[in-house]
Amino acid sequence: MLVFRLVFGLLLFASLLCFAMYIGTRDVRWRQRGIVVLKWSLIAALGFFGVLILERLALML
Repeated sequence: MLVFRLVFGLLLFASLLCFAMYIGTRDVRWRQRGIVVLKWSLIAALGFFGVLILERLALML
């Protein structure tokens, strides 16, 4: 669990840094990188919550 939280937190932090670089430089590449990292962090979050839900269902059955 700690590893998943760490990966999710680092992905969000990396996305925040990319958006900060976009604001600072106005370079479109940083915004695109930030969006890609944000997409992957959302996918990681969905996977994390999916695993939690499956664990709860397994315990209930």
